[in-house]
Amino acid sequence: MELEKTTQSTHTGASDEQQLLQRLQEGYQKLKGQIHQAVIGQDEVIDAVLCCILSGGHCIVQGVPGLAKTLLVHSLSEALDLTFNRIQFTPDLMPSDITGTDIIEEDRQTGRRSYRFLKGPIFANVVLADEINRTPPKTQAALLQAMQERELTIAGSTYQLDAPFFVLATQNPIEQEGTYSLPEAALDRFMFMVLIQYPEAKDEYQIVKKTTTGKKHAISPTLSSEDILLFQDIVRMAPVSDRIIKYAVDIARATRPGDDLASETVNRYLKWGCGPRAGQYMTLGAKSRALIKNRITPSYEDVQKVAKLVLRHRIIVNFNAEADGVSPDQIIDDILKHVPLPK
Repeated sequence: MELEKTTQSTHTGASDEQQLLQRLQEGYQKLKGQIHQAVIGQDEVIDAVLCCILSGGHCIVQGVPGLAKTLLVHSLSEALDLTFNRIQFTPDLMPSDITGTDIIEEDRQTGRRSYRFLKGPIFANVVLADEINRTPPKTQAALLQAMQERELTIAGSTYQLDAPFFVLATQNPIEQEGTYSLPEAALDRFMFMVLIQYPEAKDEYQIVKKTTTGKKHAISPTLSSEDILLFQDIVRMAPVSDRIIKYAVDIARATRPGDDLASETVNRYLKWGCGPRAGQYMTLGAKSRALIKNRITPSYEDVQKVAKLVLRHRIIVNFNAEADGVSPDQIIDDILKHVPLPK
């Protein structure tokens, strides 16, 4: 499958590449329309989550309680014809409550006992990790292999997860009571961290108006697993110039204190920066954003638009940043200002 631009137009109809692009855009619009049946406003948040899914990544949605984080993910699962499981993360949740465990079964005829693996809720296409930072790191680590390798190894046996597979996590700000910071290794598995803000006044009015009646929203499945896998292939195969890749790599390198591209702000406020996965995810995210905007190849602006989504949970601030009240997003703004466009 190729998505290169055709140099000559044909009289027989749209090219295969154009048809694939149109199919992706139609699927995206249908999916977004179904989510809006339940979620009012939050267009940028929805766009970011859908771009992440089209790229085959995992996503964290962070915000204070009551901003429809769980409703967003649950509505997305209803709009997809995929298997869905919700895991409510609590302080007493154990790793086996996520992955599953071996149980002993006895044959009533022979009396022989044997082990049988009972699959946990991680075995689904869409997994909602609700309030993921309300459980200790030991339990959070149960997701690592599944998110990276799409498989689980338990008691010496390896189990493959069905494709597509993505984890959509919600979390409250770490400053709130009863939360645990996610380990850096777990954060790095997530492609995007999306911050959900308070709704605008007109949207909040519609939220109150529509949710205080007896009418319930109805969401219909619009995309199958085959559709999602096709769209993910389209994103992977979309052409991207070497300059765009270099720009994404330069931004990632500029987050590392001591690097030639690091600014004074980075050297002063960051403990360490992000690894190569950041460049990969910025490139994939830029391609997804370009395709849903009806462009076959990404631009520098696309990389800039997804930079905060990819970087904000990968850069580690130091004591100076905390003392001066400098946030990761402010540091990323400085990085984007100082990294030059490739010539």
